[in-house]
Amino acid sequence: MSINFSLKRVGLSGLVWMAIALTSCRNQPIASLHEPQVLPVTITLSGWQSNPNEKKLLDQVIRAFEAQNPTIKVKHEVINSEYMDVIKTRLIGDVAPDVFYLDAFEAPLLMKSNVLEPLNSYITPAFNLADFEPSMVRAFRHNGKLYGLPKDFSTLALIYNKKALAAANISQPPQIWDELLATSKRLTVDRDRDGKIDQYGFGIMPELARQAFVIKAFNGQLMGQNGYATFAESNSLKGLQLVVDQYHDDRTSAQPTDVGATSGSEMLGQGKVAMTIEGVWALPYFKETFPDIEFATAEVPTINGKAGTMAFTVAYVMNRKTKHKEAAWKLIAYLTGTKGMNAWAKQGLALPARRSVLASLGYDKKPLYAPFVKGAGYATIWQAGENLPTIRMNFNNQFVSALLGEQPLPQAMKKAQETANREIYLAN
Repeated sequence: MSINFSLKRVGLSGLVWMAIALTSCRNQPIASLHEPQVLPVTITLSGWQSNPNEKKLLDQVIRAFEAQNPTIKVKHEVINSEYMDVIKTRLIGDVAPDVFYLDAFEAPLLMKSNVLEPLNSYITPAFNLADFEPSMVRAFRHNGKLYGLPKDFSTLALIYNKKALAAANISQPPQIWDELLATSKRLTVDRDRDGKIDQYGFGIMPELARQAFVIKAFNGQLMGQNGYATFAESNSLKGLQLVVDQYHDDRTSAQPTDVGATSGSEMLGQGKVAMTIEGVWALPYFKETFPDIEFATAEVPTINGKAGTMAFTVAYVMNRKTKHKEAAWKLIAYLTGTKGMNAWAKQGLALPARRSVLASLGYDKKPLYAPFVKGAGYATIWQAGENLPTIRMNFNNQFVSALLGEQPLPQAMKKAQETANREIYLAN
């Protein structure tokens, strides 16, 4: 009744004007009637953390990104336990994060498996890819495609206790390996003369990730072009034998388990060793955990006249199946752009992968950081194809055995190489 009554009162001309008005409204953008409520896209960023400060710092950078991109929200997820196993499982189940950390060590398998989004088409000239340390970028290329952008990197350098060297009347750190061996003897101290060593000259980490550059010192190779291990060949053993002889025969070096520690940094911080080879991550660790220790850094001593060290790098990568590729790329571009990387790298947890940021923060001029920066030019990247996890496991098991004198190094490495290559063959 009310509708009929209204129509009678409006009349024919009124109906026409109402129709025109309604049609006009339908053809207008919605924003002219009501300001639209654009719902933000939420993407997940997964990674790990070495200490609480790392997460706190990254969260600050993420908040800055969100302020600049109000339609994108970022859920930052920290996975510290079995990180890669979790990521691989989620990739299989199509529930992987949109963006996640990928270590260069693990990159070859994932790049080959077609689970990562190639970034070539997203990168513009303004992004300035040439600004990145070239060797770090190469670690994330496969078949001409770039699958990740390195967020930072670290090399290894010699870190030493300045007071310990001064007490032994040593004016400067060793620059060649023979000097390191001689210096280690002078720094190995049995203060109570009870046969128990109170301070070893040198702390070692008996793992392939720290010894790969030593294998190369005499033109040895970790693996051949066919992906099979070659570290048991004579040239590969020469550098490793130096490490074993110092530990087993000279008794001037120690591994963490010998002194109740978990890392080279902790051994040095506790005064159990006077020198060790560690990464950039050790510097803030010393300042926070062992503030009273006076330490300095130097480049890793040369072996056989060759400069060598290791480099470790991690990239941001995009899940190929993410439903929010543009948002994911914006996050990656911000985090690896000059502004985001500068904010992330300023506290010295790692070295920025962009050369311009490295220079602007002055790391190449800071005495503690300069040896790590110099090492980037000749470092061995911790990456060697998709078979490296298998090779690493077998190497580590047998190398420790040789270190302890349970078997000669050639025998131990032959056993490790044969086992690794058999496993690689069966996997293929």
